[in-house]
Amino acid sequence: MSEPVLALDGVSRSFGPIEVLHGVSLALRPGRVHALIGENGAGKSTAMKILAGYQPPTSGTVRLDGAPTAFASIGEAEARGISMIHQEFNLAEQLTVEQNIFLGRELKRGLLLDKPAMRARTRELLDLLDCHVATDRKVSGLSNSDKQMTEIAKALLRETRVLIMDEPTAVLTSAETAVLMRQVRALRERGAAILFTSHKLDEVKGIADDLTIMRDGAVVWSGDASEKDEHAMASAMVGREMRDLYPAKGPAPGEVVLEVSGLNVPGHAEDISFTLRRGEILGVAGLIGSGRTETFEGLCGLRAATGEVRVKGRPVTIRHPWEALDLGLCYLTEDRKTRGLLLRKGMRENLTLQALDRFTHGLIDTTAEEAALDKAVREFDIRGSRAVRVGNLSGGNQQKLLFAKTMLSEPEIVVIDEPTRGVDIGTKQQMYGFIRGLATEGRAIVVISSEMQEVIGLADRVLVMRRGRVAGELAGAAASEDAIVRLAMGVLPAEETVA
Repeated sequence: MSEPVLALDGVSRSFGPIEVLHGVSLALRPGRVHALIGENGAGKSTAMKILAGYQPPTSGTVRLDGAPTAFASIGEAEARGISMIHQEFNLAEQLTVEQNIFLGRELKRGLLLDKPAMRARTRELLDLLDCHVATDRKVSGLSNSDKQMTEIAKALLRETRVLIMDEPTAVLTSAETAVLMRQVRALRERGAAILFTSHKLDEVKGIADDLTIMRDGAVVWSGDASEKDEHAMASAMVGREMRDLYPAKGPAPGEVVLEVSGLNVPGHAEDISFTLRRGEILGVAGLIGSGRTETFEGLCGLRAATGEVRVKGRPVTIRHPWEALDLGLCYLTEDRKTRGLLLRKGMRENLTLQALDRFTHGLIDTTAEEAALDKAVREFDIRGSRAVRVGNLSGGNQQKLLFAKTMLSEPEIVVIDEPTRGVDIGTKQQMYGFIRGLATEGRAIVVISSEMQEVIGLADRVLVMRRGRVAGELAGAAASEDAIVRLAMGVLPAEETVA
């Protein structure tokens, strides 16, 4: 096997008195994809940032081509052929796609910028990724998947010897993921060393040559990726068996609490009708662009919508999210970082924001807020220091805090959009337990998810959407991946589905 191009040798990292990495060793070799997996908080991101020059180690050695090295800056690491694609977008929102890709690497013709050359090269890179976004479009107006493709195009522009990819597929569709994987394989064939992290273990199994598993800041296993199947990976990550990922389905649901008839969300969804019962989990599946999220944003007053809605048999009109909340209907967003949480604030301020009237008597009762946070930390197993900003918590703990914030207002009907996006397998199992627990308590739940296994494993019934309409409904054994895909693609008529 070839010698490592970039490696960590017994690296530890401390933040103040707290050591978060404990003697980590990791070797990236040319022409190989090395997967790094572990639960949120396992230390993966810290290890990657040390490799890419974002942070120095507290002890241990970083080696480049076998020699000890210390990068003075991110720019020096990039100049030496090390690029990193971040899980959190590292883009200038008010610049165009083209300007972002060439930021700091602008092409010039004499004293002037060579805009035609940059535009042509940007188009070439985006075409490689099957991304059809306009090169002159501002990044602020892009979807999350197009932003991720822009990040990847930035990395492809460089002469990369080592490419570090932190959750690159978290916001991509299956088709976009397939395109990215083709590019990863092409880079591998050209001799690049690639570090790849993902919570989607099927992706890891499909792409990785080498594998390192971390838990609690230390390496618990490292070797040839072919030696571990997905189940063994998950068990090593969390330190326990993961066979029972989804909780058992509940008893037969109760009375109808929500009736939707002929709901229209202009430009996104048309003639949506369904019912939801107490104690039931209704899954909503469909391809990206099918109108799943927009439909329920319209229902919950986050978008303009028309149609007939009944809550507990009573006709209601919902034009604003606070009107939905007053009716006991709450929406948990898919985008926790920009729409769900205040990343610069602490846990307490985030937890009580949606139910602040309960903690305000002239002044905000911080003692009552702290008591509510104590309860949320226990019930939702939120880990991390209360003193830190929420933006510094792991993705899984941010998602748990968002759950706790949503449930503090005690809704009876809860719409949960992408409940486990960007969280590890252990946290997923906890989330599924939380959701089923809410249904067992008698709440009515809608789960919107891009992961078909998640929808099938959690839901009592599955509503499949296609092009802004309901394509069909599945229940019991009929709710299979094959049936969902056929409905979502329009190749199985709704009348052929069997409940």
